[in-house]
Amino acid sequence: MNKNIDLEELQYQYASNRIEELIHITDSQDDDYSKENIELSIMSDVVWNYEQKHVQMPSLTPAQMLEVTMEELGLSQKEVAKRVGISPSRISDYVNGRAEPTLKVAARLCKELHIPPAIMLGI
Repeated sequence: MNKNIDLEELQYQYASNRIEELIHITDSQDDDYSKENIELSIMSDVVWNYEQKHVQMPSLTPAQMLEVTMEELGLSQKEVAKRVGISPSRISDYVNGRAEPTLKVAARLCKELHIPPAIMLGI
């Protein structure tokens, strides 16, 4: 093991890799409380906390974050709309900054796409 890499960075690397594996598993599950979905949530928190501390990220608007996250997850507007229970045109409005989601919809987007609520709320 490289002595220059600390435990926190190893945890981050492990969590990042595990997220890639879990995303494919959890896509086909409807149970939010399955062990895979719970693990995905935990791994997402590990990555998020590390990146907040160590990675200088440009500030993204909620619309930009939604677009980037959809791209990273390989999801279309139609797929996100179906997961969240709204129309694809509404997702388009959010991505293009023409509208902002209600708190209820924002919460569902955060849950489904693993977006930190603070970003979705523009905090």
